[in-house]
Amino acid sequence: MVFFCRDHYLFFKRKLKRYILPFADILAWCLMPNHFHLMIHVNNVEVDKKLIINKSGRDLKSHPDFKRITLNQSIGIMLASYTRAINKQRNRSGSLFRKETKAVCLSRSDGISPAWYTIQGITSINVPDNLHEYPNICYRYILYNPVHAGLVGDAMDWEFSSFREIVKSCNDNLISTERIIYYGLEM
Repeated sequence: MVFFCRDHYLFFKRKLKRYILPFADILAWCLMPNHFHLMIHVNNVEVDKKLIINKSGRDLKSHPDFKRITLNQSIGIMLASYTRAINKQRNRSGSLFRKETKAVCLSRSDGISPAWYTIQGITSINVPDNLHEYPNICYRYILYNPVHAGLVGDAMDWEFSSFREIVKSCNDNLISTERIIYYGLEM
């Protein structure tokens, strides 16, 4: 488990705003009980650390030499700080996130077959020959993941994804509607 209660999901959403938005526009997101998905458009791979740290500088105090911070570093700090907080709260130790966490660039030109599949509990997405469809496959996979996982019958019922924000019934200010339109992403 990564998220043990509603407050943990909300806490992680605040972390997404703080650690991802200085670098990227979020196109889709979904927090599941034992993992999360993000679809982002990277605007900056590196920013001034002042855009990330809080007023006390606690999150980066162990990195005093950083004047700038990369997206990868920011994601690592986000995951580590979330894990520390949850471990402290729940009086536990150890990792919450798998070391196999991965990122896939959707603008790559290596084609793979369409759709997603699950083998031994691991879900994979294949790139279709038509690369313009692959971002839509990923987008829909993220938005409908709670339905496919059997958590809800309707994606609208899952509070911890961008689905509601996209259909305009709530406004979390996490997603970039402009980028979604730019990429022609469709539910």
